[in-house]
Amino acid sequence: MRVILAEDSVLLRAGLARLLTDEGHEVVAEVGDAVSLLAAVAADQPDVVVADVRMPPNHRDEGLRAAVEIRARWPRVGVLVLSQYVERRYAVELLTTRSDGVGYLLKDRVAEVGEFLEALDRVAAGRAAFDPEVVRQLLARTSHTDPLRRLTAREAEVLDRMAQGHTNAGIAAQLHVSQSAVEKHVNAIFDKLDLSHTTGYSRRVLAILRYLGS
Repeated sequence: MRVILAEDSVLLRAGLARLLTDEGHEVVAEVGDAVSLLAAVAADQPDVVVADVRMPPNHRDEGLRAAVEIRARWPRVGVLVLSQYVERRYAVELLTTRSDGVGYLLKDRVAEVGEFLEALDRVAAGRAAFDPEVVRQLLARTSHTDPLRRLTAREAEVLDRMAQGHTNAGIAAQLHVSQSAVEKHVNAIFDKLDLSHTTGYSRRVLAILRYLGS
């Protein structure tokens, strides 16, 4: 796949570029700030952008702002955002903007090469990829709110995997259950979150948004 890297740490950016090149991907641009990122995407739309949340000049949410703009202007470009910490509103905003072809990983996850590459593949394929630790901490912050407390332990596990971006088949493989069992759990989640009769929106996305506490 064709990738643009946006990371102000020269060492991390170089390491990611080397990793992706060794895996057979093409790094079409490497930039260190959000303005340069938008210019690079405008000049040559890649399959995926890998961007840090906090970038120059203020190191606040410049990378996130650029990611949201990329999703709006070039919807076919996947965006995988990297963050040093779990920042709830960024994860929620990414999902709210568009739920397909988007990911949020902690930077520590980059060291787990296989998991990082799998997340990149999922985003490039138009799916979601959310760090399990991000999902775990978001759940810990929202577990006191109904109707999430009505979910069984297994249903909570299934929703956890949904929020990470896994399909029903992938969830079944991870939990060592049948796909039909996962589908039943998913339907139960929709019922308990009052999404059974929802139309016009993806019930799966709405369930994840409820899960993230938006």
